[in-house]
Amino acid sequence: MTPEPTVTLPPVAPAVLAEAVEGLTGRLRKKLDAAIADCAGSAVSAPDGSFAVRFGEDTVVTLRPAASGAVTAADQAVCGCLLAPRCLHRAAVLGAAPIADLPAAGAEDPFQEEPAAESAPVGPDAGAAHAGAAAEARPATHGDAEESLTGTPEPLTDAQRTAAGALWQAAATALAGGVSASGAVVQAELLRAAHSARVAGLPRAEAAALRLVRGLRAARDRSSTQRLSDLTAAFRELLRISAVLAAGTADPDLSGGTRRAYRPGGSLRAYGLCREPVLSATGYGGVVTHLLTPDGLPLSVSDVKPGGLARARGAGSASVAIGGAVLDHAGLARGGLLVVGATVSADGRLGAGRGVKATPLRGIPWTEEPAAALFARPAAEAVTARQADAAADGRSGLLGCDVEVTGAAGDHLLVRELSPDGTVRDGAPFLRLVPAHPHPELPYVANLRRLAGCPGLRLRVIGRPDLDRAATLRAVSVGPVPGAADTLRLPAEWLGRVDLGYDRIQGEHLPAGTPGPVPRAVDPGPDLLADSPLWRVRRLLETGVAGGRRAVAEAARGGEPVSRPDLLRRAGFGTAADLADALAAEADCRTRDAFGRLTDTSTDRYAHAWLASSVHLAASERALITASWS
Repeated sequence: MTPEPTVTLPPVAPAVLAEAVEGLTGRLRKKLDAAIADCAGSAVSAPDGSFAVRFGEDTVVTLRPAASGAVTAADQAVCGCLLAPRCLHRAAVLGAAPIADLPAAGAEDPFQEEPAAESAPVGPDAGAAHAGAAAEARPATHGDAEESLTGTPEPLTDAQRTAAGALWQAAATALAGGVSASGAVVQAELLRAAHSARVAGLPRAEAAALRLVRGLRAARDRSSTQRLSDLTAAFRELLRISAVLAAGTADPDLSGGTRRAYRPGGSLRAYGLCREPVLSATGYGGVVTHLLTPDGLPLSVSDVKPGGLARARGAGSASVAIGGAVLDHAGLARGGLLVVGATVSADGRLGAGRGVKATPLRGIPWTEEPAAALFARPAAEAVTARQADAAADGRSGLLGCDVEVTGAAGDHLLVRELSPDGTVRDGAPFLRLVPAHPHPELPYVANLRRLAGCPGLRLRVIGRPDLDRAATLRAVSVGPVPGAADTLRLPAEWLGRVDLGYDRIQGEHLPAGTPGPVPRAVDPGPDLLADSPLWRVRRLLETGVAGGRRAVAEAARGGEPVSRPDLLRRAGFGTAADLADALAAEADCRTRDAFGRLTDTSTDRYAHAWLASSVHLAASERALITASWS
């Protein structure tokens, strides 16, 4: 049978790629990036599940993935040339393939009966709509199950500190060169260090390194899904984690060495809150349904697998695979479960392992507890708590608030928060509601656009605060405000809520006399974050990520320095100015001998200066974002 043309290569384990690049000579390494570009998109697949890439007339590289679908061993990648396996062809094909997601070394997932695709990156805010990669999950139980946590973290081993130090060096080298100089060889060093971290039992460090490599690849390929700000955050996270671990002062959340005691057998009640589609740029799709226990503990049930948009749309009405419960996700979002033998991950994910039994329960409206508690405190207070959670585990949860629609500004629905007595809060700023996912085939955008044409409409909103924007909530679900006249009119079977990613708001759901669906344009006024001079520090840091330390030095010593420390100090950001000055000075500190050779090739001091400025900027922006809500 003739092989099928032009297929996507199977994912490759980081260690396999790193080993292939390490085996190349210095001369071949210089040619690797060009070779990867030449073989990209030229793979063909065969009926036996193998993949082949041809170089010239008589050289073929063949990949034979394992049962998991990934190339996980060196002997699964074979080249027919005389230099194999230390040849450019084999390394190029492995470098053109995606990087595989693998379970943490020695880790087992007690929450599912079979490996889940949930550990893959999902959504535009990976980890927000679906949290909890298997590599980072720590077992926990709730309800009647017992839970214990060791009081003191275990000290890091020499192997862990060594692995963290290698990660720091690899990340510092990549940062000094920037995207333009971080080709396949630099990425392979990061992957080798990530594998060492994996073997040493440092799952968060490994995950941070893999995120950085994927970001570098996307940036070099000029992918439309990659933002420079995301890549900057990836550098900051990896450098921060590796620096703390290398110093031997990490807590259990970073080292992964301390685990919560886990025992199955608990029982709990969980009530549906809302559901949202999950869509990944890497081809995964599905749904996550959010639940609450009677004591307000947030839980979720996820169903995320390969399939992209079609699966994300269809999964909203797919069956829930927990304990034989006869419910789909649409029913669970407006119903509930009594779970016996419950297993719950550290991020609140309900498991579907053996011995779990579930019985459907009657759903509760948002006006009853525990859902009503989400709307009981001001949004600014809830955002402060969410920021603390995000600082601890990198994720932000859902919050609720009652609002009045004002109009639209671009793709934002502008609203003002209501006080408990039903009036607009005194001095309440504009809050921006944006789609939880911007894909045009999902109904988010259409629903918010229709609501934007209804000034004065009152809504009860559940969403996820966007911790990178001023006063912005990624809206997941809306409902009527209790006792309000100008509010939504929903069918009884919807139980007083609209899941914006699945349901569609129609004209009959709006109050009589509501204007048409044309959004009313409103000026939102100044943006506390965007109008701050801190953008200059952000630009300087992103310049370094894109062009390396040389670009930072040039940007700082030009006729109009990017950072402008004088403007920062005048606005009260003295520490930011000092750190930007220190970064610029270190970037330009490249002493040479009489022959023009660098006398100090270390990148440590520059990386430390960049990290200090980046961490301070992130903290300052968080403070501004918190202030923008009140």
